[in-house]
Amino acid sequence: MTDLALSSSLSMAATHPDQAFPRFHPRPAQGWINDPNGISYINGRYHVFFQYNPSSARHSHINWGHVSSPDLVQWEEHPVALSPQAGGPDSAGCWTGVVTLDDGVPTACYSGIQDHGGHSQVVIARGSADLVSWEQDGHVAASMPEDPLVTAVRDPFVFWFGGARYAMQGAGLSDGRAALLLYTVESLDDWKYQGIWLTSDDPVAAAHTPAEIWECPQLVQVPSSSGGSSWVMMFSLWLSGDDHEHANGVGHLIGSLSADPESGLPVFAPSSGGKSDFGRDFYAPQMVQLSYGAGAGAEPAAAAAEPAALLWGWANEGPGRDGRRGRTQEEIDDAGWSGVLTHPRVVSVVDGALTVSPVPEVGAYRGASVATGAAGAVELPRFAEVLVRGAAGVGSGSGSVELGLGSGADAQVVYSGSLAPGEELRIFIDASLVEVYRSGSVATTLRAYPAPGQSWRLTLPDGATADAWELTLPA
Repeated sequence: MTDLALSSSLSMAATHPDQAFPRFHPRPAQGWINDPNGISYINGRYHVFFQYNPSSARHSHINWGHVSSPDLVQWEEHPVALSPQAGGPDSAGCWTGVVTLDDGVPTACYSGIQDHGGHSQVVIARGSADLVSWEQDGHVAASMPEDPLVTAVRDPFVFWFGGARYAMQGAGLSDGRAALLLYTVESLDDWKYQGIWLTSDDPVAAAHTPAEIWECPQLVQVPSSSGGSSWVMMFSLWLSGDDHEHANGVGHLIGSLSADPESGLPVFAPSSGGKSDFGRDFYAPQMVQLSYGAGAGAEPAAAAAEPAALLWGWANEGPGRDGRRGRTQEEIDDAGWSGVLTHPRVVSVVDGALTVSPVPEVGAYRGASVATGAAGAVELPRFAEVLVRGAAGVGSGSGSVELGLGSGADAQVVYSGSLAPGEELRIFIDASLVEVYRSGSVATTLRAYPAPGQSWRLTLPDGATADAWELTLPA
């Protein structure tokens, strides 16, 4: 691999002057980041791009930042991958999109906006074999559909079905419904619009993914505990006036994909759905389809025994919610950075419901033990992993787990959740980012900012125990 450019992102984080800066979730030391983009596994490395403003901690002048890793543990930061081109279709920003292999060539397909407030178009850029260098020639693969019902379009996603390549974009319609648009993609340079594919008036979608625009649409095939696999769609649920508050959060639909008997086009039939994360500080996730043991970026290997996908999400800096202390815009400006991506998460379907768990690789950050089989209340370090187990056995009662900061009048509750007998929670604390993974469910992603001298404190219900470790950087 040529020019791994900058120092290890995690090593740099260890010396960051801001005590709220995450150490185990790689991101540049300065600047704004939001949506994960272009997640791919190519030539033996995982690549994660993200929307990025290197000039300030505010949401403007959006580029694509880039980190990569051979193992999801050791990360390298690369130069900016994509930048707005003066006079080009992306002059007002390189927004959300994907990276895929096109005849072996890494290719980015992303939303470009030419004029602030204008409609997005699908813009194509070609990358080097190591995905570090990119050629942006302003090629537009798809423009706004000539459909008066479609009033907003964004966030292309490419997928394979039945040996053919397709793409979809999120959309908003003039009657207030959210929608998905479908494209056939024989050539990545020329997407053929096939029409409105799914809308929020579908009964299952209306119940689980209500929105005015479906942003960041995703579609992957994942293993199911009942045998075989399920198709999972995921949407970020945009409402007018959200302004990074994202009241509806992120939702998903689980269903089947089949070929229309007349057109041959794929048909998605949702059967269930739900929230994809229970935290208010989680938005714009991206999933990548993987065939374990083989590269991604093309159609998943048909012989793969266990189709699988990984997911990353964005946690923004918050003004403080649900009793948690936030950060003002002035404090964010002074810190010089905003936004963090979650740990990569394994996605599957168990008993018909979506489950997520941290990738096993993040266990490499587990350092010295700070508690074993602890009960009652446990003091935790600023960077910690905790495994909580509910009381097991006949007659065991349920209770509530509480994670807080400080004590007395200055105390704040960061997370509070039930714990059933035999249930497990896995909690990660990375300075100001908290991720709580519940066995057999989805995660809860939260932001909280310890005041000087405050420490983390975990309170357990009767019968529950906790093991805890300090997180450390791998050697």
